[in-house]
Amino acid sequence: MRLGINLGYWGAGQDAEALALAQEAERLGFSVAWAAEAYGSDAATVLTWVAAHTERMDVGSAVFQIPARSPAMTAMTAATLDSLSGGRFRLGLGVSGPQVSEGWHGVRFDKPLGRTREYVEIVRRALRRERVSFAGQHYTLPLPDGPGKALKLTVHPVREHIPVYLAAVGPKNLELAGEIADGWLAIFFSPRYAAESLAGIAAGRATVGKDLTGFDVVPTVPLSVGPDVAACAEPVRGYAALYVGGMGSREKNFYNALARRMGYDEAATEIQDRYLAKDIAGAMAAVPLDFLDETALLGPRERLAERMQAYAETGVTTLTVAVFAASQPGRIEAIRTAAEALDLAGVGA
Repeated sequence: MRLGINLGYWGAGQDAEALALAQEAERLGFSVAWAAEAYGSDAATVLTWVAAHTERMDVGSAVFQIPARSPAMTAMTAATLDSLSGGRFRLGLGVSGPQVSEGWHGVRFDKPLGRTREYVEIVRRALRRERVSFAGQHYTLPLPDGPGKALKLTVHPVREHIPVYLAAVGPKNLELAGEIADGWLAIFFSPRYAAESLAGIAAGRATVGKDLTGFDVVPTVPLSVGPDVAACAEPVRGYAALYVGGMGSREKNFYNALARRMGYDEAATEIQDRYLAKDIAGAMAAVPLDFLDETALLGPRERLAERMQAYAETGVTTLTVAVFAASQPGRIEAIRTAAEALDLAGVGA
């Protein structure tokens, strides 16, 4: 198992600190730095900057939003980033959610599985430098009633194959990730619940005659270091409450549904009720400590090592940490402790 770091969303005056964190992660042997996007900073620009200031560590999108870019534009961006970074780019994709897709990008959030399947196929054809012609339910290239013609990518990626990752939460999306992707970007990943999630991935792999060999299982887990587990969990409460309670609508919140499948049905209801009623503090307080503990790395180095062993035993291949600390020295110390914990666990690749 390797370590990764998720730099999250860029901005808030912390740009230099985030870059320094990525550089320290590279020095410690982390394998990849991921950047996110929603409706603020875009991931492609951030990853370009990080790649320019690192030498060995991969950079990855977690995720590029499918409704934000045409598949051809994503292929162009992926090829350019792979070229500029010397073959260090990983392409993570996700459909986002209905609020962002329709409210920000003006793209209907309908049939996300079919749209993702077609999108990935077009991206891969373009990266193979084929002349891209595609007739699908969601995408048609070139348009049949105009002057457009099938085109071929003019630049050469460094690698023959740029790995594609899918952010997946629901059962059907997990199967799709196993079938068409090289890796899975997971959130709120619990070793206790891992077998059920990975069964979906394995089912998708089986449809194309593959098993989990070589497939990259990449959960992002909050990292909060300190002697007391409950105290370490406190900074993570806001993050969990936002996703379980406020990310999406009452009718369509993938993370709330995931918490319910994990056995936190009553808590998920309360968190969502309070969050949607603007009682953010109440929503945070309603997040069970057990939920935080089983989906994060909390506590001192020795406890982190035990948790890392559990993640590795379930099949995690790249454990990506999102650091929760009040200061830059605290963030640097946290990833150093994570690296030490991986060594102590004896499960590092």
